Amino acid sequence: MTEEVLLAFLFTLFAGLATGIGSLLAFFTKTTNTKFLSFALGFSAGVMIYVSLVDIFVKAKESLVGELGEVGGNWLTVGSFFAGMLLITFIDRLIPNQTNPHELKKIEDMKKPGAVIQDPQLLKTGTFVALAIGIHNFPEGIATFVSTIQDPALGLAIAIAIAIHNIPEGIAVSVPIYYATGDKKKAFKLSFLSGLAEPIGAVVAFLILMPFLNDIMFGVIFAMVAGIMVFISLDELLPAAKKYDEAHISIYGLIGGMAVMALSLLLII
Repeated sequence: MTEEVLLAFLFTLFAGLATGIGSLLAFFTKTTNTKFLSFALGFSAGVMIYVSLVDIFVKAKESLVGELGEVGGNWLTVGSFFAGMLLITFIDRLIPNQTNPHELKKIEDMKKPGAVIQDPQLLKTGTFVALAIGIHNFPEGIATFVSTIQDPALGLAIAIAIAIHNIPEGIAVSVPIYYATGDKKKAFKLSFLSGLAEPIGAVVAFLILMPFLNDIMFGVIFAMVAGIMVFISLDELLPAAKKYDEAHISIYGLIGGMAVMALSLLLII
């Protein structure tokens, strides 16, 4: 196994297990730092949008145009980009609204008197949220893995962006499960396990995609990754950042994420 493959697995594991960080924050801090979360989620969206449209999409296009020519390569690049968006939309539609993994929770919700109400329905809801996050994390794992194989610096940037957006998802799993059971260990365990879907996505990418990873396959996957990440940014990260928002902090984070990503790409040219 090459160094790039091992690095890809490590980055994917790091990104996925950030859900556990969210769960730990819920247990060991007293209040939700909404300013930090708003900035961090905006920053994550900025990184993902910029790198998807400026770097990943361009590399996918270059690969496909080189193999299929100007017309065929351009059409397949754009088609794959929107196919990635359709894939993540389909995954979203599979999940019932009441178990939306991006419904925001605050740490304060766990500190309210009588928060533990031993409600089996809440336990079911929390479990479904964990499952929903796992389903969402699966294609993110593929995205991180494939990006790292192509360019480790790019893979690290994507892993950090995904890890940031997984932190509030960890809170979203922990709060309803804690409500239902009063068991912090159980809440943490389910939050932690939901993040394991990300490295599982990497394993699937390694076992199924890697043997067929020629220039055309790489271009298609990379364009789909760009579409998936733009969708996640617009559908999940920015709305969540705005809900936590205070005085346009999420937009400052968005611009900051784009600027940092732009600078990092310039430095590695």
